Amino acid sequence: MTMKPILLVEDNPDDELLTLRALKKNHIQNDVLVARDGPEALTYLFGTEDGNGPEPISPAIVLLDLKLPKIDGIEVLRRIRNNPRTRLVPVVILTSSREEQDLINGYQLGANSYIRKPVDFPEFINAVRQLGLYWLILNEPPPG
Repeated sequence: MTMKPILLVEDNPDDELLTLRALKKNHIQNDVLVARDGPEALTYLFGTEDGNGPEPISPAIVLLDLKLPKIDGIEVLRRIRNNPRTRLVPVVILTSSREEQDLINGYQLGANSYIRKPVDFPEFINAVRQLGLYWLILNEPPPG
């Protein structure tokens, strides 16, 4: 059985690199696809409207930043949850946002978890280790 990829939706190159390093340091073997804005994330998840683009993916998990260019993370989450094919995909909001409304909106739209990015790298590595352990190993995903 092949492992499903992780979809990392992150526009900040430093946070992207930090997340990829933390995943590698924790020996997470899933391929990681990186979307750097909302439309790119939606293209990975749903393909292109004209059908000439890549096939849509079914990720093991979406790690979703909220503050994205073009289409923000809240709208990406809304579209994920409104589509029957992606409705049950685990979405973990991984953001530096400290805004309470972002937290409320994320959970109201069906985020599975909300994690504030730690600034300290060792703390971030530990957070990613726990995230990977739970969502990629312990959690029993829905069928399909």
